[in-house]
Amino acid sequence: MKFDFNTAALLAILFWATGSLLTLIALKVPALKLPARLLTIAGTVVVFCFITSYWILLDRPPLRTLGETRLWYAALIPLVGFLVEYRWKIGWLKFALMAFAGFFLVINMLHPEVFDKTLMPALQSPWFIPHVVVYLVGYVLLFASSVMAWYNVSLQLWHNKNDRAESVSHYLALLGFVLLSFGLIFGALWAKEAWGHYWTWDPKETWAFLTWLAYLGYLHAWRYKIDRAKLQWYLALSFVVLLVCWFGVNYLPSAANSVHTYSQS
Repeated sequence: MKFDFNTAALLAILFWATGSLLTLIALKVPALKLPARLLTIAGTVVVFCFITSYWILLDRPPLRTLGETRLWYAALIPLVGFLVEYRWKIGWLKFALMAFAGFFLVINMLHPEVFDKTLMPALQSPWFIPHVVVYLVGYVLLFASSVMAWYNVSLQLWHNKNDRAESVSHYLALLGFVLLSFGLIFGALWAKEAWGHYWTWDPKETWAFLTWLAYLGYLHAWRYKIDRAKLQWYLALSFVVLLVCWFGVNYLPSAANSVHTYSQS
């Protein structure tokens, strides 16, 4: 590839790390605030540029394997941090999310993906892109929500207080849940087209439904005004169910016969 993945990944991590460092220095040297912001944005731009070049090389959307979805997470997670900072003026979240984005890139560097241009017949469907994309964005929002929830839990434990981040974690979870719902619907329509059934209780489908129920339970609890400080624990731990759905289910014995095995590599 003209734009080598390792080069792009290292460049993105360098931009994020340097921008984060300059942000700290900018507390005493305000003139560095703009360069710091530009560097953090540049790191995300680099990842998007690589995804674009990778898409062109593969001649298909890079959404098939876990490694390819990690690329999208690395690009989208920092964007959530930037949006939260813009909307709620909470700046620390973007640094945590950039760190996790760098972590995803490092995983891909340690386990490089094969540039396979082929798609199995089941993936050659108009539902492929909308189904995967809404889940990608939903997972990113729910991950950010979990980080905010853990922050709120830490405030409760160490400072015995809450702050406005409680509402931020809720809104992120709400948006993520909406996208999970669309993901389930699109997936069912795709399954009907590919295999003739809307739902077969495949391991991946089962855990996707359990994830949806976990966040539905949280939203019901919020609606009925259950102690919202305690709900931060629920919200933080719900992401564990999502992690099992995302990649943990691939290691279950029942996954050997799953129709979703194409996404494990």
